Amino acid sequence: MSLNGKVCVVTGASSGVGRALATAFARSGAQVWAMGRSRERLESLARKTAGAAGGLTPLIADFEDKDALEAAHLEIISHSDSLDVLVHSAGTISRGPIEHASTDHFDRQYQVNLRAPFVLTRALLPALKRSRGQIVFINSSAGSVASPDAALYAATKGGLKVFADSLRQEVNPAGVRVVTVTLGRTATPMQKLVHEHEGRAYRPELLLRPEDVVEVVLSALSLGPTAEVTDVKLRPLGKLP
Repeated sequence: MSLNGKVCVVTGASSGVGRALATAFARSGAQVWAMGRSRERLESLARKTAGAAGGLTPLIADFEDKDALEAAHLEIISHSDSLDVLVHSAGTISRGPIEHASTDHFDRQYQVNLRAPFVLTRALLPALKRSRGQIVFINSSAGSVASPDAALYAATKGGLKVFADSLRQEVNPAGVRVVTVTLGRTATPMQKLVHEHEGRAYRPELLLRPEDVVEVVLSALSLGPTAEVTDVKLRPLGKLP
């Protein structure tokens, strides 16, 4: 599938992997709805891609607020009744031992990492079915590997994987494809904060690059209509000391 002229929604487009994907889609000729919390960063992204083959429209949304997500959905479908690609890349993390974790920390991660993809997917499914579109879940290896200080984040990411797998079974008959891209440590602002929490020097040259993720996602989306990539696992070749 060529992205030229396609309508795409990318969440978490303010930074990291989401920003890289939104940029690549616009440069490939897509009309991109770039969703995120930071108006300043999204408007900067719009200026950066102003000369691209496609177009990029910032869409400010608080992923903790389901009403804001419903409003974003209405804005999208007011301009197009079909949607070709939906990418869930927004995420948040709070680390620490379970004994000292707060309910607020859990709620925020659940709302952003799991509830928001559900709310947005449910709202946009009719548009995706009309175009026999594709849904991409950017996930984390933390969702399948138990580790200390990350139980709440890992629980939401594990739930997101199961949600994507169940969704695939439901929407495949309508021609909609679903792929989960599971990432190891990737050089993003979030990962820099994780390194700080761990007391570890941040060495992005040892991590995945957002551009690596872009290559994999574009390849998965480019398949013809008779095939589907369901899961891709990507990890850095270099190992952290």
